[in-house]
Amino acid sequence: MDIKKDIRFRVYLAFTGILILAIAIIVKAAAIQVTEGEELRLMAQKAHTHKEKLEAERGNIYAEDGQLLSSTIPQFNLRVDFKSINKDTFHHYIDSLASGLSRILGNQSKAWYQQALKTAFRNQERYWLLRRNVPYYQYQAIRELPVFNKGKNLGGFIVEPNPKRVNPYGMLAYRTIGLWREHVDNIGLEQSYDSVLSGKPGSRIVRKTTGGVYVPMEGSEVDPVNGRDIVTTIDMNIQDVTEHALLNILTQYNCQFGTAIVMETKTGKIRAMANLGRQKDGSYWEDFNYALIPSEPGSTFKLMSLYSLLEDGYVNIDDIVDVHGGIAYFGRQRVIDDHTGLGKIPIVEAFAKSSNVAFASLINKYYFNNPMKYIRHLQALGLDKRTGLDLAGERRPLLKTTKSKSWNKTTSLPWIAYGYESLITPLHTLMVYNAIANNGTMVKPYLVSAVREYGKDVREIHPTVLKDKIGKPATIRQMQLALKAVVDKGTARKIKSPYYNAAGKTGTAQVADKGITYADGVRQGSFIGYFPFENPQYTIAVVVRSSPHGAYYGAVVAAPVFKEIADKLYASQVGGWKVPASTEKSAQAVVAKKAIGSNMNEVLQAMGLQSKTNRQVAQIAGIYYDEKGRLQISGTKISGATVPDVTGMGLKDALFLLENAGLRVQVVGNGKVTMQSIAPGNTIKKGAYIQLQLG
Repeated sequence: MDIKKDIRFRVYLAFTGILILAIAIIVKAAAIQVTEGEELRLMAQKAHTHKEKLEAERGNIYAEDGQLLSSTIPQFNLRVDFKSINKDTFHHYIDSLASGLSRILGNQSKAWYQQALKTAFRNQERYWLLRRNVPYYQYQAIRELPVFNKGKNLGGFIVEPNPKRVNPYGMLAYRTIGLWREHVDNIGLEQSYDSVLSGKPGSRIVRKTTGGVYVPMEGSEVDPVNGRDIVTTIDMNIQDVTEHALLNILTQYNCQFGTAIVMETKTGKIRAMANLGRQKDGSYWEDFNYALIPSEPGSTFKLMSLYSLLEDGYVNIDDIVDVHGGIAYFGRQRVIDDHTGLGKIPIVEAFAKSSNVAFASLINKYYFNNPMKYIRHLQALGLDKRTGLDLAGERRPLLKTTKSKSWNKTTSLPWIAYGYESLITPLHTLMVYNAIANNGTMVKPYLVSAVREYGKDVREIHPTVLKDKIGKPATIRQMQLALKAVVDKGTARKIKSPYYNAAGKTGTAQVADKGITYADGVRQGSFIGYFPFENPQYTIAVVVRSSPHGAYYGAVVAAPVFKEIADKLYASQVGGWKVPASTEKSAQAVVAKKAIGSNMNEVLQAMGLQSKTNRQVAQIAGIYYDEKGRLQISGTKISGATVPDVTGMGLKDALFLLENAGLRVQVVGNGKVTMQSIAPGNTIKKGAYIQLQLG
């Protein structure tokens, strides 16, 4: 009996313990359900599901004529989950799979892929990298290969979109168009219009299935909204001309950097913006937007001083100013001219010859007692604030006033008068000169003309007039005549063209910035001008930073860039390169690239020129003036048995001659033919290859 009681007691004790434990578990479960349930359910859900971001397609950037300047190309990272692939399936198709990968990707042999795939399958790798940055057409072909065509769950084929932003024109307008990269600071229009181009990302919920593979949950997708396109004002033909003209000068004089901007006079559209800086290897690249960086402008600022003097009625351009031989003192500081020995001359001549003394003296004379009257004229031209160009990175100019800590009562006013003690961007100077070309109407420079969605313009950006008139008609007219005098008989007379009239101003400034002192001999040459003078179409700014003690005058390093751009634009776009032979006769001898003789008369007629030559012209021809000033065509006969000399020709003419001769032509570079791999005069072997180097 005692044993039964003992057993019963133990049973009751065990049952009571179990009951208490059960109650404790229930209480704890209830407590967890109430206090931590939501959080734990969320954690469990996250372990099996998560929200996946669906990237929107970034918009394109176009030129106004429809050329694509920046676009996103689809490319993919391809991976393989070998645990998802059936063993029999893998071994059955390994041969054809390896063969297909070798054929499509072309980077490794079939045997190499067989070995790599077998090793990865043996190790049961879950995220094996097949290839990075595969273009769309290769991705499409690979996904159709055996095994991979079974998809992600059965074929183990994992695709990671990795789109790439590309600029088809490379360096051309690179700093203006910009570059887009995810998670980093971007540049140019890519940054300024990022909110327009980027669109809005979508999302979807994916759930983890057996095997650890995530699949989308039906009905959970929120589609992305693709970005819109933008249409720029850039003309890539003008950009190309501008970039090459600037590069030629920078290379010739080993300059540090330079910028050239071409603006449509009447609208303010920026048609080209080139920014080239010298790299460590001596080459040049669009590495920084120098057009938007303020610096001391030098003598191009004399136009602003002339504007103030004329607008206040203190002078006319025909008034006489005494430049005292080209030397003047303000306190203990001296101002000198490059043209020494000048005495009393008209103001227009002082402007044309860029007399520092004249403008320092005139501004000091008329504004010494009221400097802010002069400064307010400069402020009225917008030289104390940003232009508002729709491009990231424009810095604020620095226009000194009498309240500035560094203002000097003796020297600040005359120094500002001829381009020092103020920091102005090339774009600001261009905007003011453009207003003069535009008969006093100041327009805002801009780079984007439209926002486009699915091929339709949803927003158009029109020219913005900042000021209807910056000054009196008499002021504007006198400034125009002064600018024309610079090209006609002043510091820029070497760029005068027989075909059109231009107006502008050279400038040269010593440089002291970024650790550089005036003693280092670094200078900045510039030329700002417009053409044709009678009906301006384009205003162009060129600013070039010299190497220490290198060539620096604006007339040497900047004005020739203007002329090369203006010549090509006048010939190709402005039109009217129609001048009589008598006018051309007085100019220097014509220099013509060699061309097919049968085309030469067509060229002459397009130029409005007539030749006195009546004889039959050979196939390769050039033009020249004889001793009596008559236009003649020179010719070189071509033997069908020997290789012709095509150096100096355009590609079209060179191809015509060489391919008709039975040669196969390979071309390297752009431009005119600078070198040919088979020397002229060698016997032609039909079907032989000849390489042409263009430059």
